[in-house]
Amino acid sequence: MSAPRIPWQLKWIGLVLIWGSSFLLMKVGLDALAPLQISTLRVLSGALVVVTLLHLGRGRLPSQRRAWLHLQVVGFFLCTAPFTLFALGETRVSSALAGIGNAVTPIATVVLTMLFVRDEHYSLPRLLGVVLGFLGVVVIMQPWAVHERPDLLGFGMTLAAGMSYGVGWTWHRLHLKRYDPGGLSIPAGQLVSASGQLVLLLTVWWALGGSGLAAPWSARLVRPEGSATWSLLAVLVLGAVGTGWAFTAQFDVVRAAGATVGTSVTYLIPVVSVLLGVLVLGEHVTAWTLVGFAFVLAGALLIGLGNRWATAYGARRGAGRTIG
Repeated sequence: MSAPRIPWQLKWIGLVLIWGSSFLLMKVGLDALAPLQISTLRVLSGALVVVTLLHLGRGRLPSQRRAWLHLQVVGFFLCTAPFTLFALGETRVSSALAGIGNAVTPIATVVLTMLFVRDEHYSLPRLLGVVLGFLGVVVIMQPWAVHERPDLLGFGMTLAAGMSYGVGWTWHRLHLKRYDPGGLSIPAGQLVSASGQLVLLLTVWWALGGSGLAAPWSARLVRPEGSATWSLLAVLVLGAVGTGWAFTAQFDVVRAAGATVGTSVTYLIPVVSVLLGVLVLGEHVTAWTLVGFAFVLAGALLIGLGNRWATAYGARRGAGRTIG
């Protein structure tokens, strides 16, 4: 008897909740683990899940040498850099604010796409979305304030992490898409590449001092009320579920409902992160932060509308060429 098939709608909801809670899980992980330890363990556990699923599905990792060179770049910008920067940022800002930093991903993606992808169509919603997103970031940073504004270095790290996703997806579109056979081949290769990078970075970090840890995998409580066990479990869940299972679920949603629906989870991830940060961790969110977040979210939604317009325009243009 075959296992019941999970509707894509439930997987979509699961992605929103899981990725939205990733910032809370990182915050818990920081009670006993350093940022590089969190990103390394997250990617290693996620890679184990995805590679296992790839093997069970009789899939294979990419075999072309050039594909692996591009996977190193994509693995860095989609895993190594953002996962580490988000964890570093959360040592200085709240998990709620880190989730808001993640909301700049579609804004950064559309800017980079317009700059580097040929035949990319501009649209008024896209341009307005970029402007609103920029204004939202400025409002959150509150350059006119002194005491209420967030730690600018910490928030800047989360913004850099969100923009890193934009670089990674643009590079994938330009250089790696041609090597993608479908399934979990490219995601697995991406995680394998990032695993090698992070293990190397973690080893060098520890060898250079590593905050005085006895070994690269040693844990040390930062808060007396924290728990090393809970920190470890939080990061393992973040990796196995939030990075491993989520990869496969996102592919299923895109295949069933299309790329527009599949990427729409991005808009609700920061909403979940803010709610969990306030309700579970008791974090404080200022009124200006909420106003800026509303601008960023509105910008991301406008970009989504602009992407639909550009896709429809490209389809009409292609049909016209075919007919002509």
